[in-house]
Amino acid sequence: MREVAELLRPAPGKRYLDGTLGGGGHTEEILVRSSPDGRVLGLDRDDEAIAAASERLRRFDGRLIARQASFASAKDILAEIGWKGVDGVILDLGISSHQIDTPERGFSFRAQTRLDMRMDRSQSLDAQEIVNSLSAAELERVFRDYGEEPNARRVARAIVQERRRRPIQTTAELVTIIEGVKRGGRRDHHAATQVFQALRIAVNQELQHLESFLENGFEILLPRARMAVISFHSLEDRIVKKAFRKWSRACLCPPRALRCQCGWSQKVGLLTKKPIVPSATELRINPRARSAKLRAVERV
Repeated sequence: MREVAELLRPAPGKRYLDGTLGGGGHTEEILVRSSPDGRVLGLDRDDEAIAAASERLRRFDGRLIARQASFASAKDILAEIGWKGVDGVILDLGISSHQIDTPERGFSFRAQTRLDMRMDRSQSLDAQEIVNSLSAAELERVFRDYGEEPNARRVARAIVQERRRRPIQTTAELVTIIEGVKRGGRRDHHAATQVFQALRIAVNQELQHLESFLENGFEILLPRARMAVISFHSLEDRIVKKAFRKWSRACLCPPRALRCQCGWSQKVGLLTKKPIVPSATELRINPRARSAKLRAVERV
């Protein structure tokens, strides 16, 4: 949070977008630092997050506009509320601690509950449907592409074999199947970690939402505005790094082109040539931040 606040430089009278409102921690820091009249548009796909953050931040007297929506819709929502742009953006990607720690949401492999994993509970697709309806080849692709699971094929085949007997309905049932496939292997994390990550990403189309936002996300930034993105695994970080590098280039033509014909111009300057990672102090306080990477840019 400290690094994000220092990068965004919240100031009075400015407007900010928190595209992953969650528990409201980043927004609270922005509102404090931009007092008395800085404002934040907070978006989150999770209705529980919107309700909890709105309650937590009531003392800021209307300086927060909270909406249940994906950050991929940010441009349309900004136009709807009459904001021409923002002075700063924060995206804190991935799953929230509240979602992990609420067993009935079905995100955690440490609880025995229904397979769900929906961030937006109004959508119909959930993890149970994916596990019980996709073919072995489709499940393998999900586990390999979204979870980088080395045993993707074997896990997918074991799932298909098990569901021929009965549908797989709970997190515990899925964990048992995964552990049966990966029994005896040396691991520095739980056997189900990568499969559960893959299912969560697939259910919520997380990478598609991120790519959609980053296609032209610089357009919502006012001159000298800054954007900070925190990612938690290599798939997200790769997408953010690629987009930020593209935005920072002056030309997209092939290197050997005699003259520029692409019509592109530099959109941002890189504030972090290498990602910022958590300090040892932060890791002692918040071990879940261990894989976080923070990248930031400034609109030119």
